[in-house]
Amino acid sequence: MCNSNLLVIQKLLSTNAYLGHRIPTPDFQGYLYGFRNEMAIIDLEKTLICLRRACNLIGSIIGAKGHLLLVNTNPEYNRIIQRMAKRTNQSYINHKWIGGFLTNWKHMRRVQKHFQDFSAHPNLKDASISSPFDYFPRFRKMQKCFEGIVTHNIPDCLVIINANQNSMAIPEANQLQIPIVASVDSNIPNGLHKLITYPVPVNDDSIKFVYLFRNLIAKTVILAKRAQRPGVKVKRL
Repeated sequence: MCNSNLLVIQKLLSTNAYLGHRIPTPDFQGYLYGFRNEMAIIDLEKTLICLRRACNLIGSIIGAKGHLLLVNTNPEYNRIIQRMAKRTNQSYINHKWIGGFLTNWKHMRRVQKHFQDFSAHPNLKDASISSPFDYFPRFRKMQKCFEGIVTHNIPDCLVIINANQNSMAIPEANQLQIPIVASVDSNIPNGLHKLITYPVPVNDDSIKFVYLFRNLIAKTVILAKRAQRPGVKVKRL
């Protein structure tokens, strides 16, 4: 094993990324190293391979001027995902997935346009004028859905932080043949795992891993964008 691979695996070990659940699902068996104290242990060499494949995909999509949609429903990770998305100018959803968000994209674009027009209304800054605030509950709901969307185009790739918690997004992306990068834990349902194009086997309850995952994706996006500039040579991850 080369030094760079060993370094990444050491970082993964420090995040407890190898800790699985007591009863892994059959589809996850191929990612296991073994068991310890009746807990599944994830093979981090396979995690590293999957991470590299995922980063190569993301790099190629960004290099072709594509766009990512980061999907997360865990409030603990909201700020992590939001900061990464803003740093790399990608879209994100930090709240419950709306059914039809991808498969009914044209309608969602109209709703997004309505939200943008409403949020730009000058009367929103004047509390003495009540007309925009008559719809404030609706505005708040729309804000949660669309505040992280920075493009009108359908995303070229979904990056999902926890596949189990975002299971509604996966069939929609799969139906539209949008590639999916997702962290998958050892309790991932069999049917769901088969729909994920680039699964990353890992303990997705580890906030330390989420930070590491965020940094890897952000670095991949930044390097891919930098490579688009003429005369710039960029090292691969």
